Amino acid sequence: MSTHPDKLLKINRRTGIDARPAIHPYETGFGCESEPPNIQDIDNCFREHGVDLAVQACHKALAEWGGKPSAITHTVAVTCTNQGNPGYDVLVNRKLGLGDQEERLLLHGVGCAGGVAIMRAASNIALGAAARGRPARILCYACELCTLTVRRELAEAQACTDMARLGIAGALFSDGAAAFVLCNDAGLLNRNNDGTNPQTPLFEVLEWGNVTIPDTVQEMRFLTKAGGFHAVISHQVTEYIKKAIYPLFQQLWSSLRRDNSRQPPTGVSLGNPAEFDWALHPGGKAIIEGAREELGLSDDHLRATKEIYKTRGNSSSASVLAVLDLLRRRGRGREQVVATSFGPGLVCEMVLLKRCRYVDQMVDEELAATYGHGQVV
Repeated sequence: MSTHPDKLLKINRRTGIDARPAIHPYETGFGCESEPPNIQDIDNCFREHGVDLAVQACHKALAEWGGKPSAITHTVAVTCTNQGNPGYDVLVNRKLGLGDQEERLLLHGVGCAGGVAIMRAASNIALGAAARGRPARILCYACELCTLTVRRELAEAQACTDMARLGIAGALFSDGAAAFVLCNDAGLLNRNNDGTNPQTPLFEVLEWGNVTIPDTVQEMRFLTKAGGFHAVISHQVTEYIKKAIYPLFQQLWSSLRRDNSRQPPTGVSLGNPAEFDWALHPGGKAIIEGAREELGLSDDHLRATKEIYKTRGNSSSASVLAVLDLLRRRGRGREQVVATSFGPGLVCEMVLLKRCRYVDQMVDEELAATYGHGQVV
């Protein structure tokens, strides 16, 4: 009998992850079945429990935003763990009681990069609305149920005959959802029907962009098969990703400095990542450490990333938003923040942010337990 499942368990113990939230207990969920679930089982589970988890995250984001759901003009959603049509965002919007007039966008094919990708997409929508003299109040959300594939990862480890091809996804990924509301200036200025104003924003989006690393399309994939989803992550991913982050950061900061219509933060030197706090996607221990060394950061710069990785593992597109949420709750920190994530392609997504207000309280234990937060206004 192959010993590769034992090898996967050893890898699991070395990841530095203490806990990985799951939509179902491992003792009673798909992970303990005699056979892996098929793609229909996974789809049915996501479109019930995944939708409910996303709705929880959206309710929390809307409550903190302070506006009425009827004021939402757009929704932007992402997932890589469901491929059904109509998209799961239709089901989420219906449960939220949103009307039929919101413009809807669902991103596909971006994997773990999705949390920052929806922020980039929403920022472009907000700019487009502003150019047309219209308000934009965009509800954005990400939801991933990665643990539905754990049983298949174990089965593939059992059947694996080449250690170099042993998949590690079963030792990294977890379930989670996160949401935030992004507004343009007109969306912030317009009062609600009852005369109240939404709360002061948490962050101002300064600049955004992405880069596709050449000749890396085979390095990270998430494939749909008859028996479910299959993750492929090569050993070269860490090197590619850590080398891509700094050039993209430099590009965005240079672009911001050249744009006379926007005022970049004061006291920040061109090309100095250490003057920013970092919400880095917790893609794995090697990626976190590699990025820290490459960028010249301290553990303090990545304190939220490290904490989310340790306590929740990697929940794909939702992870970076959970990091950003934790970062803004952990004291005043640095005024400027970089949010960055990466996914199949290989694609690196990045957004430069400026804090608008501070939330000094620690993370609410109930929210942390449900892993349904990550609101950013």
